[in-house]
Amino acid sequence: MPSPAKLLQHQAEARGFLAAFAPIGLPAETQLRYRAFIENGNHAGMRYLEKNLEERLDPRRRFPWAKSVLVLAAAHAYPDPGVPPGGLRLGRVARYAWVRDYHALIAPQLRALEEVARGAGLETTSPYGLGEAKGYIDHGPFLERGYGVLAGLGWLGKNSMLMRMDGGSYLTLAVLLTSLELEAGLPEETSGGSSLYPDRCGRCTRCVKGCPTGALSPDGMLDARKCVSYWTIEHRGFIAPELWQGMGEWLLGCDICQEVCPWNSKARQHWQGFEPEAELAHPDIRQFFELSSHAFAKRFQGTVFLRPGRTRMARNALIVLSNLGDENHLSLVRKASSDASPLVRATALHTAIRLGEKSIADKLSTDSDPMVSYQARVALGEDPATAGNGLAG
Repeated sequence: MPSPAKLLQHQAEARGFLAAFAPIGLPAETQLRYRAFIENGNHAGMRYLEKNLEERLDPRRRFPWAKSVLVLAAAHAYPDPGVPPGGLRLGRVARYAWVRDYHALIAPQLRALEEVARGAGLETTSPYGLGEAKGYIDHGPFLERGYGVLAGLGWLGKNSMLMRMDGGSYLTLAVLLTSLELEAGLPEETSGGSSLYPDRCGRCTRCVKGCPTGALSPDGMLDARKCVSYWTIEHRGFIAPELWQGMGEWLLGCDICQEVCPWNSKARQHWQGFEPEAELAHPDIRQFFELSSHAFAKRFQGTVFLRPGRTRMARNALIVLSNLGDENHLSLVRKASSDASPLVRATALHTAIRLGEKSIADKLSTDSDPMVSYQARVALGEDPATAGNGLAG
């Protein structure tokens, strides 16, 4: 008869997850590393990562009944679904966003596993109740990668992601806190920093060298202030033109540090719930300028594209057009220069300048929005100190 923990793990594996238990207490080294990440400002504008810091480092402060964590990993190393016919399909989208929003895909599985855990926990006794369980998919205060390492699912790669020899780092993580006791042999607390899964990065630094913006350090610490994924997804405002070149052709996210990894070149698995869609992997960028925000939300309902939203996707598309340097795209840039969003107009004028058309910046130098008029005057060569007080984002 399997133990309650083993029963739950088997149920997770039957649903297609890689699954393993970790003790609730994170290693001191993991906690210190995360504190340094926050204190050094490496989380950029993602202020939510510094909230509830003590709970993030020790979930028992919020969930005193928690004794263990079942870490779930869904592989998403699926093949490119191909480019659909028609449209203006330029730019690149990170692989994890080629499917419907993974939160919606994984959430029903987590809820089902919560019920399994509660049922299995009926055999345990706790002053906080019987069979407690709570699942999260990267929206709770938890160090999923740290728990993944502690559970023995992989090691922390130099690209700062959980890495496995058989699946690389193309992994979507979730956690299930439980009141279940761990299997014999796993300590309830751990103070060391070693992984049950040996680090196989060795001397390889391809991801560090391959990052176009230098966002990675050899010890696997990410600086989101330089990360293309941060700028294309999380950053809400205007992106300074001096950062554009490093963003290359990325519309949403960035996979370069994963694509250059030798372990990822061997990754072929993907979770049964993830089915890539050609229209998400290779979107027609014209719709970012032609759709209203409401129509965009309807068109991309249930996808990761809703996180940046219509205006930021248009911003990103303009940066891609600038980096491609093709004057044939100026008609779309002209359209964007009349967009309802000041963010899109400000980005469009810089794109137009780079594609050889100055007239758009001339027109927008008297725009009613101070940020747009400021950016136009700067693009035309006016000294930023005297160009006005527009907010540059």
